[in-house]
Amino acid sequence: MKLIYSLFFVCFIHSLQAQILFTFEGTEIEQDSFLNGSDESGGFAFLNFFLPNDYNTEFMSWSGWALTNDTDNTTPGFSNQYSSIVGSGHNNSSNYATTFVNGQTTIDMTVTTPFTDIIGGFQISNSTYAYLSMLEGDAFAKKFGGETGNDPDFFLLTIKGIYQGEEKPDSVNFYLADYRFEDNAMDYILDEWESVNIEILGVVDQLVFTLSSSDVGQFGMNTPAYFCIDDLQLEFTSGNDEIVSVTPLLISPNPTTHGLTLKSDHALDQVEIYNMQGIKLNTLVGNDIKKVDVSGLSPGSYFLKTSLNQITRFIKI
Repeated sequence: MKLIYSLFFVCFIHSLQAQILFTFEGTEIEQDSFLNGSDESGGFAFLNFFLPNDYNTEFMSWSGWALTNDTDNTTPGFSNQYSSIVGSGHNNSSNYATTFVNGQTTIDMTVTTPFTDIIGGFQISNSTYAYLSMLEGDAFAKKFGGETGNDPDFFLLTIKGIYQGEEKPDSVNFYLADYRFEDNAMDYILDEWESVNIEILGVVDQLVFTLSSSDVGQFGMNTPAYFCIDDLQLEFTSGNDEIVSVTPLLISPNPTTHGLTLKSDHALDQVEIYNMQGIKLNTLVGNDIKKVDVSGLSPGSYFLKTSLNQITRFIKI
């Protein structure tokens, strides 16, 4: 069973593109805790994304994605799998996502027409477990740079896109650590949130993440295969990958008691209503929807999503 979790949305309208920022702040997680798939839901479903998770009940182990707000960025080792080295989400937010990459990790996307969503980018940081392992070494992995600091070590994330079962020709490489510089002063292990742009992948229905490292042993990579992400940026594009302009949806009155009037430069043939937990409550279909009856909703906050992926929040009183 897929559970649907809540994301916060921040809309940015630019002259050449429309963007929505997806954060994980809407998901309820106990302080300094995590959701690692132990409920056997198989992952975390949002409006446009699905973050798969594989939880083994026999060994109480997991791979894929976990949602977390763990702040422990000082404890080394396997017992500290769920924290970012920053000790928070991007911009000091509480919630973010972390992954254990068992071969590969994916993000699945819902592709819609006539406009198609692409992930323009996201924020990334090292996990505390991987960072301290590379910085200091541990029982399984070496200290990056070695004793002299001259070893050309690296920890590399590769991101590929899949669309309708076909791998896209481009890929994005991002170094979570890089000690290959001639000047050792330039060597680094990422210890902050940094933006990754993946627009080059274009329209995809799946992102595939793999990790590689210079520290490899008999059983494969020794560097802990973890990283963290936050703030996924969704962009509206046409079916031929060209970024288009989508005007914001205007709704009134807001707050409302009985109904909403919709104003858009494009005809709307479908409107969906979601609660703050991301659960779809209603779908309306028509040739050019102008009015939405919300009298049956309980008082509270909701999201309205159109067939053009315009998403706006409204309040029912």
